Parts: sequence; C-alpha cells; structure tokens
Amino acid sequence: MTTRNRQATALTLACLCAAALLPACTNQSPKAGQPNTAPPDSGPTSSATSTPTAGNSTPVTGTPSTAPERPKAAEGLTLPAAEAFVRHYVELMNYASATGDIPPLLSASDSGCRQCRVYADYVKKVNASNGGLSGDFSERVDDIPDLFRGENGRLGGYAKVTIGAYTSKDSPTAKPVTSTVRKYKREFTLAPQQGAWVMYEMDLVPQ
Repeated sequence: MTTRNRQATALTLACLCAAALLPACTNQSPKAGQPNTAPPDSGPTSSATSTPTAGNSTPVTGTPSTAPERPKAAEGLTLPAAEAFVRHYVELMNYASATGDIPPLLSASDSGCRQCRVYADYVKKVNASNGGLSGDFSERVDDIPDLFRGENGRLGGYAKVTIGAYTSKDSPTAKPVTSTVRKYKREFTLAPQQGAWVMYEMDLVPQ
C-alpha cells in the first residue's frame, strides 16, 4: 500500500500533470483520485446511465438534493465497517461530481489527504450541475477483495471499480473530452478518526 511519501514520489515520476480532472500524462493513465478523462479508445462504450448490480455503489444520474449519509454498517473501526465506508465514500465522490457540493466528501477525508482535496477542488468547478460533466461519470464499486491492517491503526486495501462513458468540459467554451467505460483499482488507506474510518489517501490505477 502506498504511503504519502511514496505517493508523492509516484506523482512526481508521473510528471505531475496539471491539477484536477485534465487528461493525464498519457491517454491511458488518469490522475490519482480523479475520473478518467482520456480521449476515447477502442474499448466498449455505455449509455449515459447504467444499472448497478446489487451491493454496488449507485451511479448518480440526476442532481441529488442531499448528500448520502454514512450508513450504520460503516460506523466503527472493524473490517466490515471499512468496506462499508469505502462504498459510502465512493457515493460521496459521485454526489460531489453531480452537484459540486464538496463539504460532505471532505468531512469523510483526512485533512492531509492530497488526492481527496484535488478531487474535491476539481468537481467543485466542473460537475454535472453546471454542465461540466455528462453521461455515466459515476464510479461504481464492483468488489473490495483486499483489506489489511497497517501501522498506526490504519487500514489499507483496494477496490475494483468501473467508471462509465462520459464527457467533461473544464469550461463552457472548452473542447469536450470523452472517456469510454474503463475498469480500475482504487487503492486506499483509511485512518481512524473519532471512532470511525476516514479516507487517508487514495490512488486510481487503470486495469
């Protein structure tokens, strides 16, 4: 599992692409903690919305009026609570992408989580509510196959996720950037805070 120092080194070696949801250093590697915005490849595409399977995070297809609340299953510091929290955190990311409302996401993040802040800062500016995102931009959790306890009470692991086909624009006059359906590993570290998990660091790795 990456640490903040290793993550910073990796980002440096990856050429420190422009912050936020701009295309990554290469067309095949989206920035950590952000949806993919690479130009379309020859992979499959999907419709603007897709139907989630049972147990997966639900795509945000409209503009929700309120942020998702932490479920009871995500309370506490057990491994099952960690898995429930990761699914909840993805829902908060999807909510922020749909609305531009970032305080709920940041309240579930450690204050030092760099990629949490990068993601939040971008979707505050570019989101579905203001026309910056359209299509199936929600991230969906397919599985969380690996959780392990680390040092200082932290917990690491990764989730297998899918992001659908969507379009993003950094401004009303910007050229749209389209992405096809892609699968990723969302690597993460959780930290205990006031008896519950928060996101300590995260990285999005293309598969």
